[in-house]
Amino acid sequence: MLQKFKRMDMSIVLILLALMVFSLFSIYSVTTGRPKVGHYTERMAVYYAVGFAAFLGFSLVSYKLLIKYAIYIYLFGLALLVLVLFVGNEYYGAKGWMTLPGGLSLQPAELFKLFLIIFLSYMLFRKRKNKLSFWRDVVPLGLITLVPWMLVMMQNDLGNALSYMMILAGLLWIGRIKYTHAFIALSVGIAAIYTGVQAYVHYHDKAVQLISVDLGKKHWIARFDPWLVPDLASRDVSWQTYNAKLAIGSGGIEGKGYMKGTTIQSERVPLAYADSIFVQVAEEYGFIGSSVLLLLYFILIHRMVLIAADCRDRAGPYLITGIITMFVYQIFVNIGAFIGLMPLTGITLPFISYGGTSLLINMMSVGLVMSIRIHGQEEEESYPLLEQQVKQGFFSKTVQRIRNGFIRN
Repeated sequence: MLQKFKRMDMSIVLILLALMVFSLFSIYSVTTGRPKVGHYTERMAVYYAVGFAAFLGFSLVSYKLLIKYAIYIYLFGLALLVLVLFVGNEYYGAKGWMTLPGGLSLQPAELFKLFLIIFLSYMLFRKRKNKLSFWRDVVPLGLITLVPWMLVMMQNDLGNALSYMMILAGLLWIGRIKYTHAFIALSVGIAAIYTGVQAYVHYHDKAVQLISVDLGKKHWIARFDPWLVPDLASRDVSWQTYNAKLAIGSGGIEGKGYMKGTTIQSERVPLAYADSIFVQVAEEYGFIGSSVLLLLYFILIHRMVLIAADCRDRAGPYLITGIITMFVYQIFVNIGAFIGLMPLTGITLPFISYGGTSLLINMMSVGLVMSIRIHGQEEEESYPLLEQQVKQGFFSKTVQRIRNGFIRN
């Protein structure tokens, strides 16, 4: 046990502590003196205590155990995504939260991001080809990702659904997808996005009718209009992004000072303690404070890359690539939404925004990276599915078909 502690990357631990301080001070700034959310700083401190316990637990347990039981983890995650459709609570247009004993809540869509990374990493590890075959590899991996994507889209959670696709793209790239396949997919994706944006802008009224009435996604209009057609957006839907840009720009180089942000303290930016917390950072800490936060993220990701490069087991780099993709996506989408680069999607800023499920998943993910550093130098395992534990029947046949599709050369 002591040897495991000695092999931990203390740089990552220090970065997590720095991010915790950043988060608690920022949340306190925008919640103190407000009865409804005034206790959120204390709750976030409790979440961090639980998060560090999860980080330590995942660090000391070999990540190879999760890889070995990846199929069961994936199916358990799917079960949660289905269950939340029936018993979930709706917040801000998304029905994706489950109430747990003690008044706690769980967002299965957040949790499934880590489950998806584990299962896709397992599937890619089972392949021993130099390049991924389109029909035998890429398409099945896409279907594995498509199922949870559809379930999360049914919850109206666009942000997390898109994160699944980003995770798949990152893992396919590191899994050595053929350049021709990657180029075709990228071209199709860019063409689809460009066509969709142009159609939304030039045929705005018809697009609004289709999305809000025919598809029943009226809240999407509130996210797309301020991003694509700000001149046509109503005051109500553009209120958050307009004030966010105003606050970020007014922060200047050094910021207005802690708890002195006029826009953020006057509560003109909704959810300043959660999704919009970067606005507080930019207005009160300025460009310098924002740069320090981004530097912490950069160092954290850099340390992860070094751990992946040093790992002798092929499953480790897959896991780290998925985790890095998840973090980069969240950071880019969250910050980009408030500077006009992306639409609002409800994605939290990793380690900074208030939220128990999000923080727990992030801490578990970094703990998994630390486990790779500790155990990744050991001899590579074959990760059998443990057929003796799988009973005969429909489940057994389904699992066997999935396995056969990925180990066939």
